[in-house]
Amino acid sequence: MTDVDLAAAIAEEAGELLLAIRARGDARGKALGDAGDARANALIIERLRAARPDDFILSEESLDNSERCGARRVWIVDPLDGTRDYAEGLDDWAVHVGLAIDGRPAIGAVAVPTQRRVYTTAQAQRAATTCGAPPRMVVSRTRASDLVHQVGTALAATQNGMGSAGVKAMAVVDGRADIYLHDGGQYEWDNCAPAAVALAAGLHASRIDGSPLVYNSADPLLPDLLICRPELAASVLAAIAAIR
Repeated sequence: MTDVDLAAAIAEEAGELLLAIRARGDARGKALGDAGDARANALIIERLRAARPDDFILSEESLDNSERCGARRVWIVDPLDGTRDYAEGLDDWAVHVGLAIDGRPAIGAVAVPTQRRVYTTAQAQRAATTCGAPPRMVVSRTRASDLVHQVGTALAATQNGMGSAGVKAMAVVDGRADIYLHDGGQYEWDNCAPAAVALAAGLHASRIDGSPLVYNSADPLLPDLLICRPELAASVLAAIAAIR
């Protein structure tokens, strides 16, 4: 099985597990979110260790192993991106299974279980639509920063709040949005798989200063992210620079 097929199969299986856990109805709120995080993480770790025993894994829900920093191949996973949304019964949460090779987001699968869809780097294709006028911008439903709102205003963009980082990024991939800008603090597992899929689809993906996204760092904090249609990248980055 190729890396991308493996990532897709695991993300889909974890998503189905999360749907089943929520459908049972025996946990609610934080308890439901905790159960989903733990059980999806256990499944993903077990599948990756069985299929790729020589690779390292960085997961939001597992203890970190600093030896990964010397490895070329590191799987970077978020078993349940958007735990709050999942626990509240909302639909915009995702499963991220990404593979960083030499620090770059090489392989990715983003499952959006409520849509019964898995986006991957093998099948990624930018939607054949023109940029919206005004551009459409997806932002955090609960944590959009002042910078994000100011950039949206500067670009005269419509701003639509969503939950999971993966769901927002995939909205740009499939043409429902033009810009995803985040400035409120993320970790590598929040955006490795989404960035890999976005790049494979021909979108722009970078830090908000325009520098490349680098993964498998000793400190997994990766606080900001821009994913957008390539024709908008220069104007978005210019707006950010002017505000900062």
